[in-house]
Amino acid sequence: MANLLDQLKAITTIVADTGDVEAIKSVKPVDATTNPSLVLKASQLPQYAPLIETAIAYAKAQGGTKAQQIDNAADKLAVLIGTEITKVVPGRISTEVDARLSFNLDAMVAKGRKLIQLYQDSGVSKERVLI
Repeated sequence: MANLLDQLKAITTIVADTGDVEAIKSVKPVDATTNPSLVLKASQLPQYAPLIETAIAYAKAQGGTKAQQIDNAADKLAVLIGTEITKVVPGRISTEVDARLSFNLDAMVAKGRKLIQLYQDSGVSKERVLI
């Protein structure tokens, strides 16, 4: 008899809600989603140290104020983790933006476009990304 996960896979699409690529590999979902708190949690895993270093270097290269650099590093890290996830799932990666942006449509759209561009720069087609 199939386990519960296999039974669910037979009648629905499984979507992982985590930034932990190893956990995603074990469940084998079709799609995955992350949000800023999940990215923060995943970033504490030792295997993500190189991604953090890359995100910080990217942010420093972009320049700007410390606040802008932090924002750029966070966006880049979310996309780097999302890019790793797209190597594991056959479907889409959903990257959520800060919920506070939902009160500012222009800011939310700008953030979405920025993330899509970062994904495309990382080699991930925009057709595989949900914001």
